[in-house]
Amino acid sequence: MLKQRIITALLLVPVALYGVFMLPLWGFALFIQGVLMLGAWEWSPLMGVRRTSARIAYTLFVGAIIGVLSWLAPYEHLWEGGELSKLIYYTILAGGVWWVVALAMIVNYPSSRRMWSRTRAIVGVFGLLIFIPTWAALVTVRSIDIDESRFFGGWVVLFILLLVWAADVGAYFAGVRYGRNKMMPAVSPGKTMEGLCGGVTLAFVVMMVVAHWTKVPADQFTGYYLTGLFTVVASVFGDLNESMFKRSAGVKDSGSILPGHGGILDRIDSLTAAVPIFTLAYLEFLH
Repeated sequence: MLKQRIITALLLVPVALYGVFMLPLWGFALFIQGVLMLGAWEWSPLMGVRRTSARIAYTLFVGAIIGVLSWLAPYEHLWEGGELSKLIYYTILAGGVWWVVALAMIVNYPSSRRMWSRTRAIVGVFGLLIFIPTWAALVTVRSIDIDESRFFGGWVVLFILLLVWAADVGAYFAGVRYGRNKMMPAVSPGKTMEGLCGGVTLAFVVMMVVAHWTKVPADQFTGYYLTGLFTVVASVFGDLNESMFKRSAGVKDSGSILPGHGGILDRIDSLTAAVPIFTLAYLEFLH
């Protein structure tokens, strides 16, 4: 399984880097829209939706909302006078509020299951609050342009990816080697406190290396490290959130499209929480 995970990751990394750096903003937005629609396809069984036609309908609904959002807030007008489009900002903020609610549900699981167990529509709404703000946040970050550097936003997206990957890798190896104390066994029996510490530690190493390499000003250290910390913690709960809904639906993996990794949703679950939280923290502390 580890060998499969490594091979799949090595194949996915170049695709991700191409999308982040080489595509124009509109191409990047469409690329992310496609990935999130695949995630929506895999989310639908967690709603209890099994019929192919219904799954297609939900997937297209998510894609249509993203399309409408991109029409109402065109890429070339995302930033007006240095200020983010209010529509996009409130979309991302809705995602931030959702993750606070999700955190409460994760901590109180399985009691919190009563919130969505009676109707699949509620889980469908949760999916919208996951996918739509993620798209808005990624396009926002990718569109950041400082000192006329067209790659700056790409580097920021890569920074988020590195934090999430570091948290995942650090948690995996620390958990395997030192894991003793279960973090939230009712949600994800494999997660341990030692793994969490390992993930946060490796992510902080990444933050320190990037801060040194990019020469982050000393007066921005507090905001920089707080933004990184919030992002890493959010990524952990993004993973736990999907685990909670999979456990509730009796599903092991969201799909099987990625050998060793499960489905697309299994790979982007951490990002769906990390990206909106990073964007909100960035706008608060660093912009």
